Amino acid sequence: MLGTMANVCAIVIGSLIGGTVKKALPEKIQDCLFVAMGLAALFIGINSVVQNMPHSDYPVLFIVSLAIGSCIGTFLEIDGNFHGLAKKCGKSQLGRGLATAVLIFCIGTLSILGPIESALKGNNTFLFTNATLDFITSIVLSSGYGYGIMLSAVVLFLWQGSIYVGAMSLSGFLQGELLTELSIIGGILIASSGLAILQIKDCKTLNLLPSLIIPVLFFLFKNHIF
Repeated sequence: MLGTMANVCAIVIGSLIGGTVKKALPEKIQDCLFVAMGLAALFIGINSVVQNMPHSDYPVLFIVSLAIGSCIGTFLEIDGNFHGLAKKCGKSQLGRGLATAVLIFCIGTLSILGPIESALKGNNTFLFTNATLDFITSIVLSSGYGYGIMLSAVVLFLWQGSIYVGAMSLSGFLQGELLTELSIIGGILIASSGLAILQIKDCKTLNLLPSLIIPVLFFLFKNHIF
């Protein structure tokens, strides 16, 4: 849980800094910080794909997973429904800021794969990277919405903690080949988030999240668990 605690602390400290400087943070500084985060996410994703692709025994599985997963996500309108919910919950300025913060901090590939990597391999790289990105983001958000943004840290702890505990309980299944495939797809989703942050292409990454389920179903079928 070290990586998750670092992530929580990063959001709290970032919110304190941003809430203190309030709107004194120039817009051009906010823009350059988001560009930096976008570039970081893009190349973290690419690096994850490059590292894991040579170890994949099913080189077309990620393509099939993305195709099927994106169709499922688009059919369910995950991206549109989540943003619609965020708008409904965000009637106040703080509510809108918290809805945005929870979306950015929790519904991302680093925040999903990070606890899994930490639980199974003791590798906190994804979570430390996520903590750095969330630190910068929390400064920007709290400079506009105030100290209340740090409440999103509680949601993040419960979210990542649940994934961590779940991964530990399924450690016998979430290993080897499956983790490699999940890392490839996760890297692509991280890169797509980077493209969105850089405003190059909005890939509606939330609609792609079901892609992470396809390899799980594939290996369940392969191992005759069905």
